[in-house]
Amino acid sequence: MNVSDALKARRSIRGFKPDPIAPELLEKIFASASLAPSNCNTQPCHTVVVSGQARKDLQAAIFAEMSAGKAPTSAFTPGDQNLTGVYKDRQYQCAMGYYGTMGIERHEKDKRFALMMKNWEFFDAPHVAFISMPTSMGPVNAVDVGIYLQTLMLVLVEHGLASCPQGALAFYPDEVFKIANIPEGNGIICGLSFGYEDVGAQINQVIMDRAPLSDTTQFIS
Repeated sequence: MNVSDALKARRSIRGFKPDPIAPELLEKIFASASLAPSNCNTQPCHTVVVSGQARKDLQAAIFAEMSAGKAPTSAFTPGDQNLTGVYKDRQYQCAMGYYGTMGIERHEKDKRFALMMKNWEFFDAPHVAFISMPTSMGPVNAVDVGIYLQTLMLVLVEHGLASCPQGALAFYPDEVFKIANIPEGNGIICGLSFGYEDVGAQINQVIMDRAPLSDTTQFIS
């Protein structure tokens, strides 16, 4: 598979088989992703991969926090900020495509909430990665995180695997810090649920389009 094929094949998948990825393949994938470039080779990303019983325990611990009414927190500004115009329209169309695929109407708030909660079930993926960087860093270094994350997702595709990047996984970091040796001063910026795609799952039927190239790219000569 070449890079262009991997780009076309990659999309956010939210339905996974329970089958775990072999440990040796996991190590190979993350070793490849570590080759991603970064500004002045600073390599600001630190990744924690949680699998097996630890993953189940983490999900239960996060749900316990949420059930106790703990408010979400984030080391970095969460979510999509100050979206207007075409950017807000694209976000809306994304949500409508997602909920529409699941047959959920806009007024069905309980069903929308239940679907949102699947973020912290890691969409039933057998593995979840939490990516952090020093909280003293800013947008320039966050670009490096994005480069690393895209590299990781494409390497997963190369090996027949699927993933879903999730900003929501930065919202309840305390339980992750309890089980992981995350460098002091780091904050979780995003997460990635991944594994083998459950091809027949309804939630995986949504297909997101892209804006015309003329809307996003200008060529000057």
